Amino acid sequence: MRHLLVLKYIEKIAETGSLRSAAEHLNITPSALNRRILGIEEELGVEIFERHPSGLRPNIAGEILLKHIRDQFADMDRVKSRIADLSGMRSGHINIATTREIVPFFLPKLIKQHLNEFPAVTFSVNLHERGDAEISLLDNTNDIAIVFEPIHLKEMQTVYSGHQPVFCIMSADHPLADRERLKIYDCTDFPLLLPKDPEGIRQVLDATANKIGISLEPALESNSLDLLRLMSQDSKALSFSLAINHRPELENDRLVSVPLDTKGIQASLLVAGYLRGRTLPVAAARFLETLNKELTIKFN
Repeated sequence: MRHLLVLKYIEKIAETGSLRSAAEHLNITPSALNRRILGIEEELGVEIFERHPSGLRPNIAGEILLKHIRDQFADMDRVKSRIADLSGMRSGHINIATTREIVPFFLPKLIKQHLNEFPAVTFSVNLHERGDAEISLLDNTNDIAIVFEPIHLKEMQTVYSGHQPVFCIMSADHPLADRERLKIYDCTDFPLLLPKDPEGIRQVLDATANKIGISLEPALESNSLDLLRLMSQDSKALSFSLAINHRPELENDRLVSVPLDTKGIQASLLVAGYLRGRTLPVAAARFLETLNKELTIKFN
């Protein structure tokens, strides 16, 4: 909407840190953009950007204004979504914050299903380190967070919460491949391919080992879960996967999975939710409802 245009100018400058770069993105001349910003600062009676040789950075007043701007954009998205529902359209944009464990299979499938039913809806999926996904809800950067082993739940309204089974992934001819279930100590005789801290699945594996007084010594650490899985091919090395990240066609990669016993460990929690006290746009609320239903059917 036109009255939000000047707010978009401010947000783009804050995002790029450069008047020239922001102007290029906004298809406006740098001098015209600068006049708009100076006009806003004159109206507010205070500067909102610190000017440095390397670019512009919001000062304290600017950060306060940016919070207001993002709240305005979030409110407008909610209004647009409700209006679209009234007119029989199913549109809107949904920002999802998530962690690596959720991305490979479950989430793409769910988004595809949703787009088939509501083709006017658009998505942004933003990958975060453990702990950051929940925080990104605070300034409405994201509408929904889907997180394994959350750290900051105080401000999050949880819609789904459930424990995730852990699987050990190995070559089809591995000595442990015919086992029905594994203990963590069964795995320590073989090279371990482990996710790096602070990945949630690493927290679960370490907690499981610590409970019986052993520590896990990785042969390889990586934050690429696909790399770890593929490194298990045709080797004695073991990698690990959550049920939600469990590749359906493991046999195509000459791999098998065996459940790992994590009894007694309070970790391995998957949650989905939104910022406590916020009214979600209709499109985001509908998708979260579908997400909760699918997770409940699949894992509860």
